[in-house]
Amino acid sequence: MKLRTKYLFAIAFLATIPLYADDGAASIAAGGLVVMGKEPRIVMAKEVLKISMDKVVVDYDFRNDSDGDITTEVAFPIPDYGNAIEDFSASAQGFDDFKLWIDGSSSHYRVETRAFLNDKEYTRLLNGMHIDIGTFGHETDNDISPDVSKLSPAQRKQLEEKGLLDRDDAEPRWKVQKKYYWKQTFPAHKIVHIRHEYTPVVGSENSIKYGMGAEPDAQSAYALKGFCIEGNLLTILHKIAYDKDKDAPYFYVNFILTTANTWKTPIEDFTLIVERPHLKDPNHPSLADYMSFCWDGPVTKLDADHFSAYAVDFVPKKELSIGFFDVEKSVF
Repeated sequence: MKLRTKYLFAIAFLATIPLYADDGAASIAAGGLVVMGKEPRIVMAKEVLKISMDKVVVDYDFRNDSDGDITTEVAFPIPDYGNAIEDFSASAQGFDDFKLWIDGSSSHYRVETRAFLNDKEYTRLLNGMHIDIGTFGHETDNDISPDVSKLSPAQRKQLEEKGLLDRDDAEPRWKVQKKYYWKQTFPAHKIVHIRHEYTPVVGSENSIKYGMGAEPDAQSAYALKGFCIEGNLLTILHKIAYDKDKDAPYFYVNFILTTANTWKTPIEDFTLIVERPHLKDPNHPSLADYMSFCWDGPVTKLDADHFSAYAVDFVPKKELSIGFFDVEKSVF
């Protein structure tokens, strides 16, 4: 049987969700912790994944099943990103607010930031010119890069010739490859508790038809399949799209579940907790919103704001997308 939508999760709630670029912006999907290569001796005994529009928090219990202590590199890698400051800042794309705790104590980590263009690395060259790679030379909202401004004419020409800077406006063109990492010791037959958190990069799409019409657009197809929209929620969204001239936006958070497969599988005890957006402006309670995501199992309501999915002996085979749907009350 094809593994797809089995259960639809849709709830109504009041919220005000911030808008993004007029034409939408793609979510940047981060995930969990990985071990370099694959570590078959360390099992993820427990994972609790909490996702909201404002924060992602992941708690793990790792257990070393071997008879000896294991020291290995653990990392939080993020997707490669380019200079797209018109959508998200370099700080947001780089998940600069990443935080780490080990066995309840705040812990230090290292950051590796590398520069690539057309599969060729230019990290040493840019570092040698004192250009901060991850922020594209500390580029500002006004497309000004202070680090680039300090270059000599010869240095700037060199970077332009290699394609690292645009010849017309000196805009940085390299891609950033970044990870947070540290050495971790897992004592034999012991549990190590690790927690990390960061602010998600929330995607948005402001033109959506939810499958209406003879030729539904690509965004509609993505929403219907990616968030498992069906049944009563689909009926509601069709009405919204119709009443709003077949246009209704959504927002979404992506998470890479399959990073867990670098450890010994399966995850023995897995819990997903999704938090609804809270009403941020009580003077303008103008939105009644819904959210939906795909999950092959039951979803339970913990309280007014939190909803949970649970699995035992879980081996992730696909990633997670949570859709938040912006609905004006006036359409009802």
